Amino acid sequence: MKRILNEELIFEILSVVEEIPKGEVATYGQIARLIGRERNSRLVGRVLSMSEFYGDYPCHRVVNHAGRLAPGWREQRQLLEDEDVPMKDENHADIKSCQWEY
Repeated sequence: MKRILNEELIFEILSVVEEIPKGEVATYGQIARLIGRERNSRLVGRVLSMSEFYGDYPCHRVVNHAGRLAPGWREQRQLLEDEDVPMKDENHADIKSCQWEY
């Protein structure tokens, strides 16, 4: 069985994340589609959880399809608010008004 996660895939995902502009958010599924792996949004989340080992990427700009912030990452909300991303409530970005149109 071939390993799904490799350095090339990791940097492919991180290069897409690097393109998300300040003040906008993308979804895990959006990133998966952009790299041609539309069924691998969880894989995107896994890579982003390890991104600190690969450099400085704006992973805080990635949310789930409903705009929900990453559980357990309290700083994400503040980072998004610092970029003027509108919030729908305590745990959700207002994705309708700030989703990245790649």
